[in-house]
Amino acid sequence: MKQLALGVQLRADAVFDSFAVGDNAEIIAALRAPATDPIWIWGGLGCGKTHLLQAVCAATGAAAAYFPLNRTLGLPPQALAGFEASSVLCVDDADAVAGDLDWERALFRLFNASAELRTRLIFAASAAPRSLPWRLDDWKSRAAACVVYQLHELDEHGRIEALSLRAAQRGLRLPPETAEFLLHRFARDLPSLLGLLDMLDLASLAAQRKLTIPFIRAALEKSAKTPP
Repeated sequence: MKQLALGVQLRADAVFDSFAVGDNAEIIAALRAPATDPIWIWGGLGCGKTHLLQAVCAATGAAAAYFPLNRTLGLPPQALAGFEASSVLCVDDADAVAGDLDWERALFRLFNASAELRTRLIFAASAAPRSLPWRLDDWKSRAAACVVYQLHELDEHGRIEALSLRAAQRGLRLPPETAEFLLHRFARDLPSLLGLLDMLDLASLAAQRKLTIPFIRAALEKSAKTPP
């Protein structure tokens, strides 16, 4: 069983096959390759960093571990201890602890222990390691030693592909005109679009209807009229 930080679950849909590649083919190839060099991927909110880290875990199997540094989990730095024993360790939200000396020391120890054990480290953050306000120089130099990739946001074609992949994963057929309707009429950021698709999937199952544009209009009107 994969190691997970307390209170964390991997998303079942976070696999490589459900990720719309766009201009990120080089990053996907690097993540799927059996290399040992530490990797740092960075990009804006909603561009797919967490999806890719969890896809690495799904592809690796029981030997992988996933640990997000999102401070809302309330985990102490000591919670990282032992994760270096994984064959692959994916550390998400690394920027969340920038400037916190205790966490930076924990990451420094993790990096060194992982190098000794030949554990592959993959970090994700909102910025490149050299751009973050680290306070511990030793950790700053370790982070900067990673192979760094910027994860690019999807263009319109890529977002339609992402919607189609999510629909197919849920057993839905999403006609191109329906995907374009969603993209042009609603929030264009990918997490919002995927969340809307998930809601419409549930509505289509309940109504036993296909995801046509008229059905989507009716479902959204009904949702807007339903009291919270």
